[in-house]
Amino acid sequence: MFAPITRASVHALPLLARLTFAAVLLRYFWSSALTKLDGPFTPTFNAYAQIFPRQMEAAGYDISGFGLWHWAVIMAGSYAELVLPLLILLGLATRLAALGMIGFVIVQSLTDIIGHGVGAATIGALFDRASDGLILDQRALWMFLLLSIVGLGGGWFSLDRVIAKRLPGLSA
Repeated sequence: MFAPITRASVHALPLLARLTFAAVLLRYFWSSALTKLDGPFTPTFNAYAQIFPRQMEAAGYDISGFGLWHWAVIMAGSYAELVLPLLILLGLATRLAALGMIGFVIVQSLTDIIGHGVGAATIGALFDRASDGLILDQRALWMFLLLSIVGLGGGWFSLDRVIAKRLPGLSA
């Protein structure tokens, strides 16, 4: 009885996961990235404060002591927030882009918890009756969404599928 639904789901779920990602998280990540860039290669003061909060505080909020490594981390993170969501939206290198986003969300969460020292209410708790924890509750759902994309690929209407059809032996 459910066999037709199961067959359709295999193809529809990846597309729905990508569309859900686009509807819920795409603009969130793009907006976040744009707060970190003053130009293509110029990080904002805010970028240093967001990504290196403890070092900024220790430096008295003076970025002159930050070096090439800090700049490279900010640039990589900012461009990851711009490019990886776009790849997921387009369905291009979808699985790799979703894996990259998983890594990004882990680093983002650790920076929030360790670097910014957010409180227990913001972190939340799994298996409690409240579902409003910004870190554990919300990001657990993000991870599930991204893991489904990693597992299922881009699905219908993805560039991965177009490329796989044109290049025999390559699977989406």
